[in-house]
Amino acid sequence: MRIDRGTGWLAHVAEVVTKGTGEVERTADRAQVDVTFEALGAERSEAVSTLNQRISAVEPLLEDFEVRSRQLSVHDNWDNNQRAGSRASQQYVIWVSDLDRLDGLLAELVQAEPSWINGPTWTLVDDTEAIREAQKEAVADALRRAEGYASALGRRLGPLLRIGDTEGGHYAPMARSASFEMAGAAGMVDQLNLKAQQITVSASCTAAWSLLD
Repeated sequence: MRIDRGTGWLAHVAEVVTKGTGEVERTADRAQVDVTFEALGAERSEAVSTLNQRISAVEPLLEDFEVRSRQLSVHDNWDNNQRAGSRASQQYVIWVSDLDRLDGLLAELVQAEPSWINGPTWTLVDDTEAIREAQKEAVADALRRAEGYASALGRRLGPLLRIGDTEGGHYAPMARSASFEMAGAAGMVDQLNLKAQQITVSASCTAAWSLLD
């Protein structure tokens, strides 16, 4: 509890400040898959040419999915301060909203022999409703705490004076990701538990309430 030293009527208002947290769980409805293809060459141009050949069969697989980014990297390799050829890589970030197609996509990508695949990382297509529900729980939690302090002081809880977002809504995915580093893993995709996982969406707030006699 503290006394506000501001001006006007607030100068004599005792207040209690509490923090509230809220959490809700939702089933993920979108998966993110990161995949990288690499190629080596004596020169950078040769590495890029070989890389283009490798990904030429991959691009058609991605036409029905949302590719969030394609990132190309080309650099020389060095061994004991001597140039030892070049390496080219292309990284894809893919969003899959039709989760029934996820296993098939992963299997096809693995068969294309990438350098690595990481995923799925689980998210929500629209988190608006989940964040609002978590915010409601955070406010209710802050109110319960404030009422407890008011009761302990033999006072009554008055109007809300102010409220602020402490950390904002955020995800805490309760998910497992599978990382594939070799094409031999293709036959194992359908044996992995890659079903949509639960995601915890949380919110927190700090609220100040007036205390009445």
